[in-house]
Amino acid sequence: MSTALPLFPLNTVVFPGGRLPLKIFEQRYLEMIKQAIAGNTPFGICAIREGAETGTPATPYSVGTRVHITDWDMLQTGILHIDTQAQERFVIRKLRAEPSGLLIGEVEAVSSESAISVPADLELAVEILRHIVNEYGEAHFPPPHDFSNAVWVGYRLSEVLPLKLGIRQNLLEMNDSITRLRILTEFLKKQIN
Repeated sequence: MSTALPLFPLNTVVFPGGRLPLKIFEQRYLEMIKQAIAGNTPFGICAIREGAETGTPATPYSVGTRVHITDWDMLQTGILHIDTQAQERFVIRKLRAEPSGLLIGEVEAVSSESAISVPADLELAVEILRHIVNEYGEAHFPPPHDFSNAVWVGYRLSEVLPLKLGIRQNLLEMNDSITRLRILTEFLKKQIN
C-alpha cells in the first residue's frame, strides 16, 4: 500500500536508525517541516540523482528513508535547525511536484532487514566501528548500540565512511546485510593497506 510522503532531496544518504541534523532555509522545506512538527508526521530523505539541493526540484533516487523530527530550534529568523531520526526505507512509486516546488512521493515501505550476527571473518568492521563510536561519542551515535547485528553495523559504517554518494545509495538499496558488510570490510582493508 502506498502513502503520500513529502520528500527532501539531499546530497546525502541516511540509513535506518541513523540521525541527521539539518539546517532548513528554503520556503518549501520550511513549510514542510512546520507541518511535520505540528502533525508529528514524517518526511522522506532521498539522495539526489540529478539536480541540486536548492532551486528547481531535483530528481531523487527511487529509494529513500523516512525520518521523524526529534528536536528543532530557530536561532535566527528564517533558518530552522532540526534533528532527525531515520526510520525505515521506502521506494517511490510516483512523484509529483507541488507549485511551491516541494516533491511529494507515493511511496511503499521496503521491508526491514532481520537482525543477523556478524560473521567472524567480518569482525574487522565491528572493531573499526567500535573505535569510531568511542572517538565520536554518544552525540553522534546515541545508544542503543548493536555491534553484534550485521544490519546495524553495516548501516552505521555506510554513514561514516568516506564513500561516494552512488555507493552509499547502492548500500541503502541492498537487502543483504552480509554482502553490505563484506563490501564495507573490503573498503576498510584497502584504506588500512
